[in-house]
Amino acid sequence: MFLIKESDFEERETLFAEVILPLPLALNYTYRIPFELSGQVARGKRVVLQFGKHKMYTAIIKNLTHQPPEAYEAKYIIDVVDEKPVVNERQFELWDWMSQYYLCHEGEIMNAALPSGLKLTSETMISLRPDKEIERETLSAKELSILDHLEKEGRLTMEGVMKLLGQKTVYPIVNKLLGRELLMIEEEVVTKYKPLMKAFVKLQVFYEEEGHLAELFRQLERAPKQLDALLAYLHLSRDGKSVLKSQLLETSACGASALKSLIDKEVFSIEKSAVSRLNTAEEENPLEVALTPLQHQKQEEINCFFKEGKVVLLHGVTASGKTQLYIRQIEKALQEGGQVLFLLPEIALTTQIVMRIQQYFGAQLGVYHSKFNDNERVEIWHKVADGTYRIVIGARSAVFLPFQNLSLVIVDEEHEPSYKQYDPAPRYQARDAAVFLGTLFKASVLLGSATPSIESYFNAQSGKYGLVELKERYGGSVLPTYEIVSIADEMKRKKMVSYFSSVLIERISEALENKEQIILFQNRRGYATILICATCGFAPKCIHCDVNLTLHKSSGKLHCHYCGYHQESLRHCPACGGVHIEQKGFGTERIEEELSLLFPEVSMARLDLDSTRAKNAMQQILMDFQDKKTQILIGTQMVAKGLDFDKVSLIGVISADSLFNYPDFRAFERSFQLLTQVGGRAGRRESQGNVLIQTYQPSHRILGQVVTNDYASMYEEELKERAQYHYPPFSRMLILYLRHKDVRVIEQAAHQLAQVLKQQLGDRVLGPEQPLIARVRNYYIRQIVVKVEKTAPIQKVKQTIKETIRVFTSEKAFRSVWVQVDVDPY
Repeated sequence: MFLIKESDFEERETLFAEVILPLPLALNYTYRIPFELSGQVARGKRVVLQFGKHKMYTAIIKNLTHQPPEAYEAKYIIDVVDEKPVVNERQFELWDWMSQYYLCHEGEIMNAALPSGLKLTSETMISLRPDKEIERETLSAKELSILDHLEKEGRLTMEGVMKLLGQKTVYPIVNKLLGRELLMIEEEVVTKYKPLMKAFVKLQVFYEEEGHLAELFRQLERAPKQLDALLAYLHLSRDGKSVLKSQLLETSACGASALKSLIDKEVFSIEKSAVSRLNTAEEENPLEVALTPLQHQKQEEINCFFKEGKVVLLHGVTASGKTQLYIRQIEKALQEGGQVLFLLPEIALTTQIVMRIQQYFGAQLGVYHSKFNDNERVEIWHKVADGTYRIVIGARSAVFLPFQNLSLVIVDEEHEPSYKQYDPAPRYQARDAAVFLGTLFKASVLLGSATPSIESYFNAQSGKYGLVELKERYGGSVLPTYEIVSIADEMKRKKMVSYFSSVLIERISEALENKEQIILFQNRRGYATILICATCGFAPKCIHCDVNLTLHKSSGKLHCHYCGYHQESLRHCPACGGVHIEQKGFGTERIEEELSLLFPEVSMARLDLDSTRAKNAMQQILMDFQDKKTQILIGTQMVAKGLDFDKVSLIGVISADSLFNYPDFRAFERSFQLLTQVGGRAGRRESQGNVLIQTYQPSHRILGQVVTNDYASMYEEELKERAQYHYPPFSRMLILYLRHKDVRVIEQAAHQLAQVLKQQLGDRVLGPEQPLIARVRNYYIRQIVVKVEKTAPIQKVKQTIKETIRVFTSEKAFRSVWVQVDVDPY
């Protein structure tokens, strides 16, 4: 026989939770779980806890253990937020992979993954909600004590609540008052998400019997408004289900008083229910997807590769009908009971693609991107988790959603740079993350593009991916014709009108006469790239960044596109006092203005970042163009990405040279992709489209490959060059960015870090160098490039870099230097 000490029993029974905080912490913290909450905790649930001296945070439980931390005494968690976990096992696996592969912290991933409506804010003050009726008989003595004190004092800290009640566990009490909407949070933990509640009308069960309902009709013969309400209810109600109160009032036109009378007579009852804020289709309208014989063949090839467990690259020319193949794959996945993730590179693409796919799948389809507000994003999150949404179309952040049974992942326009997240961390590539997510679920992964990325095509050529090629346009339409116009020749012959060649003006006029639509592409927004003094050459720069300011005529101001700084435009030169201020360069805003002078009667619209800042602005611009309300659409690369308009016969590229001359090893690849994609918007139905490209370099290699649609030639040329200079796909790249406000500190730090890395990694390390923009938001920037051969153990190299940075930033002289790592910076 032996005795168990009470302390031993307590230690064995006490639970500890390793939690992920929404902070860039190198290690996760462990907290103690109070006995009264031990039955509520689970991996993936949110908890409220204190971190630091005063701050409260929402954290995610990652692991539960009976082992206390060795290095410090664990604090208690304060409360458990959820009844069910909000993060599932597959999501944790994705987070783990992402933190290791992209050298980022789990807290940064948590911040990116969870909608802000699911994250609690940390504050310290509470106060009474004004004009809120308090039903005192329903409250406990402690709740009344808090409210009475707030009525007298106005505000109260959480520490004050503890003193008032004489106890530390006050958060459940305060949270209960918050749930009843009796308190306002100024500086304390508040849940941002609240379900949208609406009133529904329900016929009492008594009147569902035919005899009683007939008697009710006789009683209401002298009350026509009430009778109208009853008839409208019976018309709107399906299988005895309740009817939205606002809908009933609108349909019946009975008035609120008639409805109230029926409620008082206990004919109707009113109940409030949570409803979705999202616009969803009421019913499914499945349509037949007609595949051509060639598409049937390609569909079989895709399925064969899927059976082998391979990722499939679908290389189909523009308008070849890739979407029809996507829909067939989605149908197959749904029939097998799975969920589908459909990634698009830009929010701009969701408008058209959602409308097309929703015709087939109705309310099973959900859309997820950053233009939705917090409450909408939370609802989508929950609908994916409970399986209501079986298909999700979204931008890159949709990879973080809580899928339960993912069986198909589609990445459309897989080559797009928009899939790469640059700031803030995690700096992930959504295409690659989607491929990894697919492997976690053993799901089929389909990558689609008319102009695949060099890396994906290389993977397909080497046998890592399956390759399916679709080289014919759908429905008999043919690829557009291309015209290359030399700007230099037009200027010599004095045929340029503003930024438009005589040929482009002629083609626009012909298209307008034929009642066809036109898209003009200029890959720069704003009015003028820079202002410059003709006397002394002064050009206004951003006071925070090493960039020239761009003139925006709509605001009449000079704007920085990096930090958002703006100032009034120049009327005279601040350097020499001269008044001859010239505008150099041009953007979409200038193109729109100049074109409206040439075609004053023509309706035009502009699609760029400036014109689409409002929530539904982009959708409205595209819908107006779809409905032929707009004849000419002028835009940046937004117009190049997957849009499908049947009446577009002409694409005009105002200036292709800025694409070729960008200082990036991918410049030629990106130029080919962008020019091919924007050209693919033309002639997508019966008539052949025309693409006119204005350039100073008409004999450029890339233009010849675009005109002949020769992707293979472009791929081979780029591959030779990349092999010679050791660029991807023959190596893996990482870039280390160092930032500091003192240029001397950043120079010293960059050279020292590069020297240490070169000692460990040798010739793989290049730099340090100044990037193209060497100062942003008052921070000077230096970069160190690391190229690692494909055969090297990349994770070991990453671990070396990670440890070197940890030691480097621990030195007193460099603690204030911010070092960020960008893995696969493309």
